[in-house]
Amino acid sequence: MVSAEPPIPEHCDVELVHPDRVDRVLSVRPEDDALDRMAEIFRACSGGTRLRLLLALAEEELCVCDLAATVGASPSGVSHHLRFLRALRLVRSRREGRMIYYRLDDEHVRDLLHLARVHAEH
Repeated sequence: MVSAEPPIPEHCDVELVHPDRVDRVLSVRPEDDALDRMAEIFRACSGGTRLRLLLALAEEELCVCDLAATVGASPSGVSHHLRFLRALRLVRSRREGRMIYYRLDDEHVRDLLHLARVHAEH
């Protein structure tokens, strides 16, 4: 038989139970500007099209037209999303003649996508 979890109290009877733990958490928390950038990254990944673009770029470097085909969107829509993702340094581009190719900015983005996928599938 599975035991039920204890109810979560709606209020605390004391102001601070474990000040050492609170101090430890606060000492490693990023500065507010870094927290804002982190929130932007998670917001960018919350849209289905942007997430599909990032996952496609985790597999291959692609141009806008090929990305549009992989995510089922218009090239202009994909370009709009790519501008947003570039501004957050999630993707980067390179020019080859008249073509522009996109890829993930670095391995941190790939790791973030991988961890999110593993977590979602388990």
